[in-house]
Amino acid sequence: MELELAGDELKSVLNRLRRAQGQISGVIRMIEEGRDCEDVVTQLAAASRALDRAGFAIIATGLQQCLTDVEKGARNGEDTDQMRARLEKLFLSLA
Repeated sequence: MELELAGDELKSVLNRLRRAQGQISGVIRMIEEGRDCEDVVTQLAAASRALDRAGFAIIATGLQQCLTDVEKGARNGEDTDQMRARLEKLFLSLA
């Protein structure tokens, strides 16, 4: 299954990922500088939320496309249950 995001959707996801990338760089720098544990954990939590939001945005915008692929696969003789299981596993990987 190949994911295709429209311009605005792609921009939003990339912005979230760049934000997370910056936050992770900040966490690394904070640890190297010996910063306060609470500050490090707060920044790490923010990075984690940004990654989660990017993942959920990808799923939200790509779910319809994935379901269409499942339907196409079923018409081409692929096992629908296996394809749905893969989608479920993908979705749960963010839970």
